[in-house]
Amino acid sequence: MSAQLTGQDSLPSSAAVTTFVGRRKELSEARATLTRSRLTTLAGPGGVGKTRLGIEVTQRFRRQFNDGTWMVDLGSLNCGAPISPAVASTLAIPDQSHRTALERVVTYLRDKELLLFLDNCEHVLPAAVELVDRVLATAPGVKVLTTSREPLNIAGETVLPVPPLTLPSTNDELSDRNLEQFESVAFLVDRARNVIGDFAITPQNRHAVIELCTRLDGMPLALEFAAARLQSMSVTQLLERLDQRFRLLSRGSRTAQPRHRTLQALIDWSYELCSPEEQVLWQRLTVFPGSFDLDAAEEVCGFGDLSPDLILDLLDRLVAKSILLTERTGETVRYRQLMTVREYGAERLGEGAAGELHHRHRDCFLRRAETMVAQWCSPRQSEFILRARTERHNSMAALEWSVSTPGELISATRLAVALRHHWVSDGYLSEGRYWLDRVLDGHDDAAATPERGAALWVVSWVSLLQGDHEAGAEYLTECRSVATALHDDGLLAHTRHWAGLHSLFTGDLTTSISQYERAVTAHDRVGDTGASLTAQFQLGMAQVLHGDPRIALATCDRAIEIASEHDELWNRAYALWISGICHWMLGDHVAAHAAATEALTIQKHFQDAICTALTIELLSWVAASTRDFPRALELSGAAANVWRGLGTTIGAFGPHIEQISQASARRVRQGLDPAHRDSRPFDQRPLSKEAAIEVALTEPREGASTDADIAPLTRKEWEVAELVAQGLTNRQVAQELVVSPRTVDGHVGRILTKLDFTSRMHIASWVSSKKSG
Repeated sequence: MSAQLTGQDSLPSSAAVTTFVGRRKELSEARATLTRSRLTTLAGPGGVGKTRLGIEVTQRFRRQFNDGTWMVDLGSLNCGAPISPAVASTLAIPDQSHRTALERVVTYLRDKELLLFLDNCEHVLPAAVELVDRVLATAPGVKVLTTSREPLNIAGETVLPVPPLTLPSTNDELSDRNLEQFESVAFLVDRARNVIGDFAITPQNRHAVIELCTRLDGMPLALEFAAARLQSMSVTQLLERLDQRFRLLSRGSRTAQPRHRTLQALIDWSYELCSPEEQVLWQRLTVFPGSFDLDAAEEVCGFGDLSPDLILDLLDRLVAKSILLTERTGETVRYRQLMTVREYGAERLGEGAAGELHHRHRDCFLRRAETMVAQWCSPRQSEFILRARTERHNSMAALEWSVSTPGELISATRLAVALRHHWVSDGYLSEGRYWLDRVLDGHDDAAATPERGAALWVVSWVSLLQGDHEAGAEYLTECRSVATALHDDGLLAHTRHWAGLHSLFTGDLTTSISQYERAVTAHDRVGDTGASLTAQFQLGMAQVLHGDPRIALATCDRAIEIASEHDELWNRAYALWISGICHWMLGDHVAAHAAATEALTIQKHFQDAICTALTIELLSWVAASTRDFPRALELSGAAANVWRGLGTTIGAFGPHIEQISQASARRVRQGLDPAHRDSRPFDQRPLSKEAAIEVALTEPREGASTDADIAPLTRKEWEVAELVAQGLTNRQVAQELVVSPRTVDGHVGRILTKLDFTSRMHIASWVSSKKSG
């Protein structure tokens, strides 16, 4: 139950036989916190590695305390039991008086200088609070380190959340060896080698290793259990059976506490420490497949015995107990459950309750999506798109449930249609096509309903952007029949609108212009300003490709003026892109560059994938026209990355614009130095959409570092290294580059690995030497 951790004494046997993996950041934070605070709590969910981290911290601190570092494992105590006797026993305090154990501990520690490590406090919190509060008040030379699933919540406590081990992404372009820079992978490999001495990551198992670590949330205890199973299974076989995780992951150490011997027992322990209301909310929150916000939790889970006004307090308590994790972006807070915790709660949820929850969940995200459509032409566009992007997993789960549940087809159709700007702006064309086709398959082909008609024009739009022009035309033919049968002027306007896009993309510019002019009039007649603006910039595209740049420029100017009146950005950015093409065709390269840059500046925060790719293409054409061929090549490479992410090409947008793109590419190849004509920038190191925008908006500086100068780092890694050298933390770097902190963690890890460095100070010194050289 206890152990003394001093310079002379050994660690507990459970710690001595395993390697400590990763946790560089947490160790550094714990060291800093223990230096300035007398009470530090390592808080986190069960199995996240709080005890192992605490042991490592106390071991590294043992020489700083004259009276040593002492560990008291409270895990074997019954819930609510006093802890003072266990502490007194560990400290070997004589029991020769009538005083209570608490009094003897407080008296003994009064003149001591030591670190007291209380492990596993969550089930004995009242007793732990009483003892720690008394010790801190009477023993100035004592510092206390605790581990708990929830904080002690007493004055002077500093809480250090212990997160899961860092995870790789299936999108990371890393060698098998470099995968081990991620803590979860390194941990799994280390524990697997205890079972299979020659275990290694190979091309055959690398994706299974990544997915296993991800689906186990990077939780050390779950990874320990998984590694034990590798004695008789491959990683792939284990992954295939992970839906039975509570039975499969049941081979813990026989010397561990009972609740740490199986994954089921571990979560049982957390569940039993919750109140009945907390348990009910835990169960209900499992309807969210990813993260969620407070409003959604109140709307979806606040019914029956749990009224909406109780949800905030219960969420707070589940966060405190490490059942929920928080994600913070600026002033926005979202919550999520680890996958294992979510699956446990789902198993506890009754079938009837699950149906009610899924219905409420779908209605919540249907309402949000239809609000986005109703208020689209407004200053809230970027907010709507960001929310749709953030809520994607919830929307997809709502669609799946609605399509699979009898009687829910109409709602499923409404949701698939309402997400249209998400499908198009965020580049989920294939996913949007899949869901729209799936809901249409459920409708009678002869049915003339508003829902089916809307789904037909939206799927036509998506198909045309994918380059599937024939399917797009077929959908429009059906849509026209529905609109005619319903005498629906709004639906007829959309039929003309997307017929104009079909004609544009198939090269019939004259017909396209005629269709768009009629569509703009029809949209204006029914009061659909957003659709009218979209038709106007597309009309401008048809006009400029038809060879009428001045007419197209006037069309775009009108669209930009109306968009500005509504503080609307999505159509404005596209109209600016077309304006840039007009200026470029008229030979005004400065105005073309300015219009394209303004459009991309909008996209820096909006991140519409199609507009981004098209605008970067335009900047490449401008660079080629001004004979800056290396820059043109760089920009075309950046655009190619965005097209790849979209799953389409500029060829989908019609033969005329494709011919312009091909002509520019030929001009670049002819103008380049022969040694660089076959180069394909970014093919070996793909760019994200955000990075492509950054490349396009960052003009090369005179004397800027070349790729050779900054080798072996990539451009993005060099940017991160420069910011690290300025003294910024990973979170500050993430804010500066508008990426997630986890992405920056990965970049910093790769920089350290590539340069064979061990600290950020080394990175700063290296950057300084490169710049001075």
